Amino acid sequence: MEQNNNLTGWVEVISGCMFSGKTEELIRRLRRAQIAKQGVKIFKPALDNRYSASKIVSHSEQSLGSTVVESAEEIFELSKDSQVIGIDEGQFFKGDLVSVCSKLANLGKRVIVTGLDQDYRGIPFEPIPQLLAIAEYITKTLAICVVCGNPASRTQRNTNQKERIVVGAKDLYEARCRKCHTIISD
Repeated sequence: MEQNNNLTGWVEVISGCMFSGKTEELIRRLRRAQIAKQGVKIFKPALDNRYSASKIVSHSEQSLGSTVVESAEEIFELSKDSQVIGIDEGQFFKGDLVSVCSKLANLGKRVIVTGLDQDYRGIPFEPIPQLLAIAEYITKTLAICVVCGNPASRTQRNTNQKERIVVGAKDLYEARCRKCHTIISD
């Protein structure tokens, strides 16, 4: 693909804890791009099959059709003809998501990525911190703490599973503030 030097691309990251509206915000931005008749391509990791096998779906049941991929490199290959690229659940991709997003932005594309910025232990969840470092635009979303009602920035896991990635929703997780979050050590 020949690069047009007049095009300016960029990376937008929407991060926060679970139930904070990350996917809702992604859907809002992508729908606006579709209304503007921009070429939009939407991706989700194959690992995330909670609500739908083929759509990105928010916890409030908003949805958009998407392409399911196993790797970030597939995103690059499949989005060359798009102006706007939406990527949901970025924390489920490896570190190559950062270079893929950079390459797409360098080609003049608008790349919007959502992802958890912390895991259930409150530890930064790669590759989101690295994406935050290269992004032109950053949105940090907050949920409501289910214990005290304060702004929540943490994801509380309510199982004894110790693996870093355990796909689930309200059945396994809830939003908590800093004070109410229980830190689970390995």
